[in-house]
Amino acid sequence: MKPMPLNWKIGGPLLGIVFFLAVLLAKPIGVSTQFVVLDAILWNLQQPDAGIVTQTAEGFTSTNAYLAKSGGALADEAGNPLTYPVVFVLAMMVGAFLSSLIRSTVPKGERNVPAMYRANTGGFWPLRWVLAFAGGVLVLYGARLAGGCTSGHMMSGMMQTSVSGYVFAFGAFLTAFPTAMMLLKKEG
Repeated sequence: MKPMPLNWKIGGPLLGIVFFLAVLLAKPIGVSTQFVVLDAILWNLQQPDAGIVTQTAEGFTSTNAYLAKSGGALADEAGNPLTYPVVFVLAMMVGAFLSSLIRSTVPKGERNVPAMYRANTGGFWPLRWVLAFAGGVLVLYGARLAGGCTSGHMMSGMMQTSVSGYVFAFGAFLTAFPTAMMLLKKEG
């Protein structure tokens, strides 16, 4: 049984409601910084004496300049991982996985390869995973280089009418369309 896609007329407003509630109840959504925090958590677990995250009387601090900035806010998140941003990112991954299970879209080899991808690459599904991972690494690197992420700049930023959000969205689509046209020349 082929899963039915979520209609954009339903998905769009639902996404808007979720973003509004996130800003209202917590803060604007942004996730790329949490990967740095997750790195610090894992590093601290591996080498607790390295001083990456240390507890002081005022909270947590770090020998890493990035984690120590903003009064040690990121060091606090790495030292106490059960904060909203860390739990949000973990919940986002768990939610995506559960959604794929519920909608039966967990890749099961060749049969879940989209027709357009199959037409352009021969349908070798492990390559699809490698390319998706490599693309994600490039996007995350670029996001950190720009001091934000797609959700922080584009979605939360545009929702708050931030000029940088609109500039980022314009640049993202200006790059995405020619890239897709170059990589996906054949129709499925």
